[in-house]
Amino acid sequence: MAAVDTAVLADWITRYRDAVTAQRDWLTELDSAIGDADHGANMARGFAAVGDKLALGTPATVDELLKTVGMTLVSSVGGASGPLYGTFFLRMGMSAGAVAELDGPGLAAALRAGLEGIVARGKPEAGDKTMFDAMAPAVDAFDAALAGEASMSDAARAAAEAAAVGRDATLDLVARKGRASYLGERSAGHLDPGAASTALLFETLAAAIADSA
Repeated sequence: MAAVDTAVLADWITRYRDAVTAQRDWLTELDSAIGDADHGANMARGFAAVGDKLALGTPATVDELLKTVGMTLVSSVGGASGPLYGTFFLRMGMSAGAVAELDGPGLAAALRAGLEGIVARGKPEAGDKTMFDAMAPAVDAFDAALAGEASMSDAARAAAEAAAVGRDATLDLVARKGRASYLGERSAGHLDPGAASTALLFETLAAAIADSA
């Protein structure tokens, strides 16, 4: 596949909505150990609202689609996840522009812009035990795979695998950001819920691209 259009991107968002809904209890369980026990509920509610918006029709351009997702999340999700995921999609849309599809480099640039938006908003660093620990390796892996002339589908799969590794690595980390940081050493031994939902984000992206090829 040389490019992903708005239909593929909308399919990605729909798959992600289904994934966070199916994993709502798991995400909440993770968050109950080191956070406010609301990550699963917040993500499911936010992406249900996104699904309702997209059910009215898929926007014609990539920026319109992704900005719709981002604004809906910001307005409908509480806690930290709404602003962070909302910023991610808003920045992706700004990077993409008013185009009907994205090629590999275009998608890579959009994902990178989304990551940079999260960094600007939350100031996370590697090892803080946040969604950054899954997202940054995923975006890096996508870039590296494309640089190695991998297909977009293979690059997305590499990103998903890197996100999963990053998620799992948060298990032994001591949180340095957010509510989990209040627990100090007691935060070790638990997966970060934001990293877990981020791994689902890249898993569903890989699946949407693979199934559209």
